[in-house]
Amino acid sequence: MIKGSIVALITPMKINGEIDWDALHRLVNLHLYNKTDAIVAVGTTGEPTTMTVDEHFDVIRAIVSEVNGRIPVIAGTGANASWEAVNLTRYAKEAGADCCLSVTPYYNIPTQEGLYQHFKLIAEVGLPVILYNVPKRTGVDISNETVLKLSKIKNIVGLKEATGNLDRAIELIKIFKNNGFAIYSGDDQTACEFMLAGGHGVISVASNIVPKAMHELAVAAISGKPEKAHQINTKLMPLYSVLGIEANPIPVKWSLNQLGLIEKGIRLPLTWLSEKYHSTVKKNLQLFRILNKFGDNNLWV
Repeated sequence: MIKGSIVALITPMKINGEIDWDALHRLVNLHLYNKTDAIVAVGTTGEPTTMTVDEHFDVIRAIVSEVNGRIPVIAGTGANASWEAVNLTRYAKEAGADCCLSVTPYYNIPTQEGLYQHFKLIAEVGLPVILYNVPKRTGVDISNETVLKLSKIKNIVGLKEATGNLDRAIELIKIFKNNGFAIYSGDDQTACEFMLAGGHGVISVASNIVPKAMHELAVAAISGKPEKAHQINTKLMPLYSVLGIEANPIPVKWSLNQLGLIEKGIRLPLTWLSEKYHSTVKKNLQLFRILNKFGDNNLWV
């Protein structure tokens, strides 16, 4: 079972929108250096909906190659067409990903039976599947009952729970306690309490900015050290807030650009962070003392 801080890695792009392979190489190695526990390649934060199929495949392959077995790589293979999700999952398996993260089929609004059949079909590829429930972004919600039913299928190994409803998450944690099915937080703001309640980790946007701090938070929370976990989490709360100031991944990509790690690249219909928010986000980056000095602070290094 994968545990800890799992980064929902952005896909770096050049100003002209092309994928920046050199920047991707640097980002992967920064996460390896800072003890990120696993990497999600081309999850929803990685902008797969604006990529060609070949680009999607190439980014997964590049990350798997760069990581070279040092930590798990979770390939984002979700799609609103079941056949497309199956094809993406099949390729991720061939590329050497350790498992896949499959978001609910957005916009279609399938029934619970449709969701069950969709994920059952994906699991038949043979690559371990982590379900991803984020109804605010997809318009689709997997019920806890359907998750329980899906958990009995071979190769469906976990759930990224991103409803932001901590009570619901804790109910899931209790349902799956000690049975080998992983429950991950997909919401940075509630992830600390989620893990202290028995969750297995967090698939984090903030980890793009503060990977070492998120790793240390996860270690403290999962090992049952609430005082240390709360101490770290309190310092990170302002960052969580500004990373949601516009739609993800707009704020996190702007922040990484300010840190000198990526170019000013994002693809339509997403646009660069609105100017009215620049000072607010920059203030938080300065607060964390991480502007271009990764070797001199206790968050990146």
